[in-house]
Amino acid sequence: MKKNIELMNLFWTTAGIVPGEGEMSRFDFRDRVESAAHAGFKGIGIWHTDLEHILLHYSLNDMKSILADYGIDYLELEFLTDWFLTGGRKNESDNRKRKLLHAAEALHAKHIKVGDFYNETCAIPRLAESFASLCKEAEEHGTSVGFELMGCAVINNINDAVTMVKTAGAKNGGIILDIYQVANLGITYDEIRTLPPEHLISVELNDGTLPSNPNHDPSNRTFCGGGEYDLYGFIECIQAMGYAGPWAVEIISSSLSKLPLDEMNARTFSTTMASFRQQPVGILHDAE
Repeated sequence: MKKNIELMNLFWTTAGIVPGEGEMSRFDFRDRVESAAHAGFKGIGIWHTDLEHILLHYSLNDMKSILADYGIDYLELEFLTDWFLTGGRKNESDNRKRKLLHAAEALHAKHIKVGDFYNETCAIPRLAESFASLCKEAEEHGTSVGFELMGCAVINNINDAVTMVKTAGAKNGGIILDIYQVANLGITYDEIRTLPPEHLISVELNDGTLPSNPNHDPSNRTFCGGGEYDLYGFIECIQAMGYAGPWAVEIISSSLSKLPLDEMNARTFSTTMASFRQQPVGILHDAE
């Protein structure tokens, strides 16, 4: 097992909110960074609406200094949608993109997360062209672009995601793989192994119930080890592929979002690190 695991605590884990109930954290930015660092995290995430809110109180230089003061080495900025469309929605997307890229350059962000929430229909060649253009702009700002495949996205499977990234041919563009999506989409380890490791921008961990569970609740994820996902097997699969980057944690939960900031950070860090020491339970498995 790889040692010196570094963890990123993404926005929704400790924002103190859930989607549908707001997009700005109830906690101060400096407090979030300090709490994450004290828990042991080396990275954090910021949502685009929350970024605009933070900038009402801190400049980008202030944010950069705070991140450096607490030893936060990795930053994810999210979320960009509609980047492959045309018309008014694309214009709005471009406006958000400019803000995210400006912040990414100033804060030395590891990557910008992009995707889709609306099951849009778009041909792979068009997606690849748009993704290549997006990556080119990101490269000019010193950052990378990660596409997260999701059940609600324009791409919801590894094969099409890999095709898009390979066709785009951008060295700073790749895929974000969330175990939540893996579990809920029924993605197998055999499928994951087809993903070239150089195209793996980030890996996200959490836990929850499987779709086969009568009490399945996709809206409430939980701490690693508190659900039914085969975290050890998933981690082992990703590590065997050669992934050596930081591991992200994204827990979206209406109940856990009510916890105090320090408690949420501490429990998230300890339970996630424990998942790198667990024995396989075989819930997610290779295709037969």
